[in-house]
Amino acid sequence: MRKQVELLAPAGNYEAFLGAINAGADAVYLGGDRFGARAYADNFDTQQILCALHVAHFYGKRIYLTVNTLLKEPELDTVCDYLSPFAEAGLDGVIVQDFGVLSRIRDRFPELPLHASTQMAVTGRRAAALLKQAGISRIVPARELSLEETKEIKDTGMDVECFIHGAMCYCYSGQCLFSSILGGRSGNRGRCAQPCRLPYQVFDGKKQLLGNAYPLSLKDMCTVEYLPALLEAGIDSFKIEGRMKRPEYAAGVTAVYRKYIDLYYKEGASGFRVDVADMEKLRSLYIRSEIQTGYYTRHNGKEMVSLKNPGYSGSDESILSQIRERYVREPDQMPVRMQARVKTGEPLRLRLMAASEKETYPVIETQGAEVQTAQKAPLTEEDVRKRLCKTGGSLLRVEECTVVMEGEGFVPVRALNELRRQAVEAFEKAVIESRGTRIWKKKTAEGVEKASENRKRIDRLSQSANIDCLVTTLEQLQAVYGWGGCRRIYIESDLFLTEYEKVLCVLKTTAADDRPEYYLALPYILRTRDDAYLGELERVLEKTQIPFGGFLVRNLEGAAYGILAEQKRRSAFLKYSLVPDAGLYCFNGEAARFLAVFAKEVTLPFELNAKEAANLVRAVRGEGMGTNLIVYGRIPMMITANCLQKTADSCKAGEGERRRIFLKDRTGASFPVAVNCKHCYNVIYNSVPYSLHGAGTERERIDADALRYDFVTESGPQCRQILEGNFPFAQYTAGHSKRGVQ
Repeated sequence: MRKQVELLAPAGNYEAFLGAINAGADAVYLGGDRFGARAYADNFDTQQILCALHVAHFYGKRIYLTVNTLLKEPELDTVCDYLSPFAEAGLDGVIVQDFGVLSRIRDRFPELPLHASTQMAVTGRRAAALLKQAGISRIVPARELSLEETKEIKDTGMDVECFIHGAMCYCYSGQCLFSSILGGRSGNRGRCAQPCRLPYQVFDGKKQLLGNAYPLSLKDMCTVEYLPALLEAGIDSFKIEGRMKRPEYAAGVTAVYRKYIDLYYKEGASGFRVDVADMEKLRSLYIRSEIQTGYYTRHNGKEMVSLKNPGYSGSDESILSQIRERYVREPDQMPVRMQARVKTGEPLRLRLMAASEKETYPVIETQGAEVQTAQKAPLTEEDVRKRLCKTGGSLLRVEECTVVMEGEGFVPVRALNELRRQAVEAFEKAVIESRGTRIWKKKTAEGVEKASENRKRIDRLSQSANIDCLVTTLEQLQAVYGWGGCRRIYIESDLFLTEYEKVLCVLKTTAADDRPEYYLALPYILRTRDDAYLGELERVLEKTQIPFGGFLVRNLEGAAYGILAEQKRRSAFLKYSLVPDAGLYCFNGEAARFLAVFAKEVTLPFELNAKEAANLVRAVRGEGMGTNLIVYGRIPMMITANCLQKTADSCKAGEGERRRIFLKDRTGASFPVAVNCKHCYNVIYNSVPYSLHGAGTERERIDADALRYDFVTESGPQCRQILEGNFPFAQYTAGHSKRGVQ
């Protein structure tokens, strides 16, 4: 029989946790006061998490802790100590984004379940298989996937957890730098300022396609009417978004989905109908003015976007009040029976058991202080019963208490209280253990260090930094190639395939011994629909006479494909090298260790300042790997499945594979948007170029092994000027080289 789906609810604070549990959640995900992707939620301190774990496990529920931000080098050393008390209390899983966090937790707590956050942007079966080998037990896929793509990930043998309700990001999660670059508040560090909810205009050249509107603001997801299809897909966990929202939201939404999940299991798809009143209740609970069913049955579309109003339309206070009264409270206590024996000259004795004989929980027997002969007023049955039945601060309610008195005895009140406390704690522990809760013991730090002793260490890969270039157009390739100072040229794979003969003519103009290395830059996002594209790429690579050294990989699906391609080439005594791009985040040396499984070098992320980047360079070299620093380019601020061209006007896929439009904000800044129709995604670039030409001190301090120039919108002459040190633009940004992110 197929296991029932888990209903997973959010909790931004302890009240929300109680509301979700009482409303029928099977599991709750929450964040502590460190390392969570919702830094502005109330969040839980250590004692609250431990208390929540105790309560959840007593009632047969599960708790997953979010450690789903990118950690800088000094922070990584504290993450396992932070997790230790929760692991010892039986934490049910940890949700992670950072590869270094993944590796560190896996090494220190090898049995603790690890869940890949949607921030990892897992878009296909290859990435899922790669993470399975790395120790991940559950995937939270990118929210942009169709139901069929989700099933493919499930077919890898992984548990799959999918969002079913709540707010939607416009960008593939984890691939957004909009808030970070514009305001210094990084979504990858849990501090997103949500610039996607601001007004913008869309232009095609000088032609305005869309006036002031909210083209980056997606409607909220609501799939309650679509539940039968999701249930039949075999998804393991249904996730409700909303750790930033009030307890009434967590409880109310959970209660509605609990009702209809149970209805499906009882009546099947034929008896499944959603009441209009329940749909109205969901609309009243902090949902924007419009709702949609997400990406499960569509790739993108204007109907998914809240163009007119990105804000919340308010909530029905009467519904909130009803929900609070019903769900936001301590859970119902379990009824139990007590049998006490008070005999002069013997220890106090107490037996504690379930009220119903049908329950199979162990019977707890405890002993207390010795009963003394009373000098004045002896204890009465009522005195004893009154003290033993005071379980208000526990999860138990005494339904029946039998007291047997022998002799005129006396014990202090504190002795009766201590006897009750011991029995209650022992019984609660027995109930929790009977539900299979495990303690995840950690390996010693010494053991982890010994496992890493054989890492190769190097001081420097080269005496002076190499120059690499990435090109997007044939004109850029010709300019860079003609400049002649590059160690390596990354050619966008789309350019390589569409202009193959012309690209080949450029690459053949130099003798083989004098040629730079050639790598192909794979698309930012690869999905099932790209399998035919990858097949064509393999066929063209097989017939080309110019060897390509490897791939620049932008996401985990691309990395996993590159590994497979390398394995194929290895049999022919050839080998591809894989270079993770900046969006495959390497924030710390442990992340480099993870990436070293398939790469010999990493690209430094955009969100570190020069000091942090320099520390990372040293840590990466300690893993025997090289480092690449992007010193010029247009920072990709968003990679999106939704299409601004389609939202503002209409789909132009039949008119060419690449288009360029512009997004203009309320200050007049204009952001170039590459509309990639071949892979059906947009790349929104920053409004001004990123360049470290004026930050020589920071660039030298970082001391990377290669400096990379990324050419996206530049003409051929502009490429040459930039490479020759004649910067052609008046405006630019040095990004986070000085300020960094919090």
